[in-house]
Amino acid sequence: MADVKKIVFTMLAFSILYPMVIAVSEDLLFINYHIHIGNHVPNDLPPGTPSLRVHCKSGDRDIGEKWMFPQEDYTWDTKINLFRTTLFSCDVFWEGKQQNFEAFNALRDEHRCRKFHNSCLWSVREDGIYSSNDNADWLNIYPW
Repeated sequence: MADVKKIVFTMLAFSILYPMVIAVSEDLLFINYHIHIGNHVPNDLPPGTPSLRVHCKSGDRDIGEKWMFPQEDYTWDTKINLFRTTLFSCDVFWEGKQQNFEAFNALRDEHRCRKFHNSCLWSVREDGIYSSNDNADWLNIYPW
C-alpha cells in the first residue's frame, strides 16, 4: 500500500510541476544576470576610507560583506533556478542607517533586468536605494 501511495504522490507532483517547468521559457534559465550595487553616497571621510557596508546573500549562497569606497560597484552574477525562486537580499549600512532590500528576485527581475544587458542596477544614495532599468532613469525604491 505504501508503494502505491508513493507512486500516486509522484504522479500527482509531476502533473502539477511539469506545466510550471514548461511555462518557464528555456532561455530564461540559462541567462546570466548581473547585479550591480553602486556606492553614490556622500563621503566626508578621509581619502581611502570606505563609506558604505553591503552584505548580500541568498538562501544558499553568501556573496559576502563588502566595505565600499565612493563610486565603487559591488557586483555578482546569478542564474534563475528551475522554480524561479532565486532571491538575493542585501543589508546596507551607511552613517547609522540600515536598509534591507531585494537586489534580485527572479519573479520581479527575470524580464525587468533583461532590458539593460541582463543587468539589475542599484544605486545607494543619501536618501535611499535606487533602481534603474536603463542606467538613465532612477527611482528611489527603498528610502532610508
